[in-house]
Amino acid sequence: MLNGDLKKKALAKLEATDKEYQTVATDVTKRAAELYEKRKATAEQVIQACEEYVNTLANSPKEFDKSVSEFKVEFDKFTKVVQQIKTDADKAAKASGSVAGAGAAAGVGVAALGPTAAMAIATTFGTASTGTAISALSGAAATNAALAWLGGGALAAGGGGMAAGNFLLAMAGPVGWAIGGTALVGSTLWARHKNEEIAQKATQEATKIKAKTATLKAAKEEIAKLFTLTQQHADGVNTRLNFLKIDAPNNYQHFSNQQKLELATLINNIQALSKLLNKKLS
Repeated sequence: MLNGDLKKKALAKLEATDKEYQTVATDVTKRAAELYEKRKATAEQVIQACEEYVNTLANSPKEFDKSVSEFKVEFDKFTKVVQQIKTDADKAAKASGSVAGAGAAAGVGVAALGPTAAMAIATTFGTASTGTAISALSGAAATNAALAWLGGGALAAGGGGMAAGNFLLAMAGPVGWAIGGTALVGSTLWARHKNEEIAQKATQEATKIKAKTATLKAAKEEIAKLFTLTQQHADGVNTRLNFLKIDAPNNYQHFSNQQKLELATLINNIQALSKLLNKKLS
């Protein structure tokens, strides 16, 4: 068939490109989940450890108490997002009979993601209102709602809208790919075109997928950096706390200069963790 080989090669390349995308997307979702778990466990541990130490330390400096309080505020924000998505996922599960359903957590469409993935993505990339449960929509409306959620919500709600959603759709993994309607390999769409046209379109789509894959790889690197920074500052908190518990007196007024320096470093670690806890990918 005329240009049959051209079509075959182009489609094979598209399929290979799509497989790479799927692999990277799955990995990014996994890394986002790991970051979520690290943030949650670290915050709980640090808050408890610091509060216990504050209770044993007389005349603790205001900066220390303030830093711990601010960290608790950030953790409360983090927890509220998580809890709202859990609640919404339960509602969606009851409505659809599947935990992979979508809903409206604080107006946030879960976009057909399972609860764990939704929480990981929401705390890594951000959430916002779409105004309507995606599970209640279909076709183009569902796609637009999903894109708006992924992009930070509808523009009317102060979010990034669909333009930003198209950027963040890449991180939604295979689910996002399906929502975007771009899984073209094997589609009846190809049967409606001549071989040359099919090859051209396949090449165009492969280029788009490569661009999304590049976005995913960049996101993966940024997630890794956030994970490492979170671990480093958590280790810093634990190291300083252990030092102070063992070597420092129970009254801050009796601290040596070195012990005061250790506490100041501890405060810096806590402040850094506060900023990292709810930091979203740019």
